Amino acid sequence: MNGAPAVEASRLRDLHERAGAVFATVGGAERARHYGDPAGEYAAAVAGTAVVDRGHLRWLAVSGREPGRMLAGLITGRVPAPLVDEGPDVRRGRAEPSALLTARGRMITDLRVLRAASAGSPEEAFLLGLPPEGLAGASEHFRKFLPPRLAAVEDVSRDVLTLTVLGPGAARLSSRDALGLRMGADEIDAMAEGDLARVSVGGGGAVTVVRTADVAAPAWDLVTDPGTARALWSVLVDGGARPTGTGVWETLRVEAGRPAYGADMDERTIPIEAGIHRRVVDYGKGCFTGQEVIVRIRDRGHVNRHLRGLRLGDLPAPRTGTELFRPPAERPVGKLTSVAQSPRFGGVIALGWVRREVEPPAQLRVGSPDGPPASVHDLDVDWRP
Repeated sequence: MNGAPAVEASRLRDLHERAGAVFATVGGAERARHYGDPAGEYAAAVAGTAVVDRGHLRWLAVSGREPGRMLAGLITGRVPAPLVDEGPDVRRGRAEPSALLTARGRMITDLRVLRAASAGSPEEAFLLGLPPEGLAGASEHFRKFLPPRLAAVEDVSRDVLTLTVLGPGAARLSSRDALGLRMGADEIDAMAEGDLARVSVGGGGAVTVVRTADVAAPAWDLVTDPGTARALWSVLVDGGARPTGTGVWETLRVEAGRPAYGADMDERTIPIEAGIHRRVVDYGKGCFTGQEVIVRIRDRGHVNRHLRGLRLGDLPAPRTGTELFRPPAERPVGKLTSVAQSPRFGGVIALGWVRREVEPPAQLRVGSPDGPPASVHDLDVDWRP
């Protein structure tokens, strides 16, 4: 025994092996890195249809007498409204983006809040989807601040599995093969980011479809139980979806300019620094933990750094953590957090932290004051090919 932590095996490992997966361990979980042809996987995601196993995501169930009211005082975003029936097999709603903050406005994790199906009280049960790096902090935060007589939290990650279908053909394939035409392809394609449809698929099973903009391709999360997810993977692949690994997912994420907790953000991050406050903070709601700091910065202050997009051209991809310099100064003014070789941008791109005095557009140097150049871009204004 060497005391090394156990690696969580993929719940669809045999299906990935059958497709030729090469595995990697990310955050203690086994994930399919690629299936032998990353370029082909990327092409499927942006021009055809691809499917990614995102079973590493973590899920917390919140239920009790008043879970919605209790959550509202802790999360930065909205508590989603009850789902609305749209026929016998479809209910519509929202998966609201949000975050948990400390009293000093620093992140514990980002997350999504969904209404959960519950036999006892379906309209007052919630699912919180979050990255694995945020699970421990979120669980501890809820343990401290959710009154158990009003709301209880349970880790239900083993009971929930997410597949993501990507590409221009994803809506059509999802409609036909995953949902049995209970939703039309046009309906799925018209969903905006965060729109949700819970679809009954027979045999007591259900699939929650959520439009995501976390990657630079049309994409929908299919959230369901592991047994249904296994069946969905098979029918999607048989229908023409190409199994796609985390390498391509990360490339598409960086191309979309979407920061990830555990990679670009951590417990030191203030949402305004990363630019995610526009999505995850509801400034019109009542009080939430950390609100005073966030509103004070918005109205009267500033932050000392910003998450930026960087284009590095055709140089070899540097490691994450590589420092950024602004000559002639010899002290670093930032560092890279996510790096990708991007077909869309025609070279190496990255996300990274840059001091606030470096206003885009600007030029920095990578690795040293005389290192190769990198152009700095605002992710919300000009992060595009």
